[in-house]
Amino acid sequence: MLGSPDRELALPASPAPHGVLANLRRALALEFPQITADKSALAFGIPSLDAALGGGLATGALHEIAAAREAEIPAATGFALILAARNRGPVVWIAEDMALAENGAPYGAGLEDLGLAPERLIAVRAAKSRDVLWAMEEALAGAAGGPGAVIGEIRTGIDFLATRRLSFAAGRGRALALLLRSAPANEPSAAATRFLVGAAPSRPPSGAIPMACGPGPPRFCVRLTRNRRGPLGAWMLEFDRVEQRCNAPADREPVAETALDRPRQALTLPPNSGVPGFGNHESVDIGNIRCRPRGRVAAEGGGVG
Repeated sequence: MLGSPDRELALPASPAPHGVLANLRRALALEFPQITADKSALAFGIPSLDAALGGGLATGALHEIAAAREAEIPAATGFALILAARNRGPVVWIAEDMALAENGAPYGAGLEDLGLAPERLIAVRAAKSRDVLWAMEEALAGAAGGPGAVIGEIRTGIDFLATRRLSFAAGRGRALALLLRSAPANEPSAAATRFLVGAAPSRPPSGAIPMACGPGPPRFCVRLTRNRRGPLGAWMLEFDRVEQRCNAPADREPVAETALDRPRQALTLPPNSGVPGFGNHESVDIGNIRCRPRGRVAAEGGGVG
């Protein structure tokens, strides 16, 4: 009887703190395998970016890479190929027919510049976006020793269920699953990260005559707009073709001085100020990444800075 002096009320024992954490880890592993799985990460070598990503770009996970606008598709393509080339194994490129007709297909010389040997690339054509997603899931579900990265290029929206299926498929292995999109996306997604990529003006090497040998190393404006493992942020990345890695450029960008003596007049910039739209400025060069089916280069020079 409750309250009896010879009997004490037996309360249920509370679980130990380590037991609660273990249960939480198991629940998260079922919901988001790409976050809790013990897999290696591809570090960029840039402390702030690696810290935001929890040590680097997680393998065995789904990541979205979107172009800032349609003219920036070559830049987003180059960034996706740089990431895919860093993981060992073949790279499977899956694109729908409309995307190939409008943007062209991966080009051998451009692949070499980005550190991806053309023989590592397996190209797959699909009729519609749903076929691209199905092919990605099948490629990610391959046996051990499968692809190191699977890139799916789509031009339409994608629902949350499809991204969750891709996330689970990627979580079973070590491959990178990259969704390359031609426009920014705002819909919910199960992807671990979402990058918004655009082209940036390149600079000639230190001590070189400007534009004497063509544009300098390719640069990318990268914004991390979704991150399940840390904070968001924006970075300027420069790709070193020799070292095959991305760096954070430390050169000082030119800034126009304030016209104190002409407060009501339009600001006039010097001819070589480096500001887009004024005078002479260098363009980004991300290599001949893609070419049209008829052979015309679609992204030679990368884009307008």
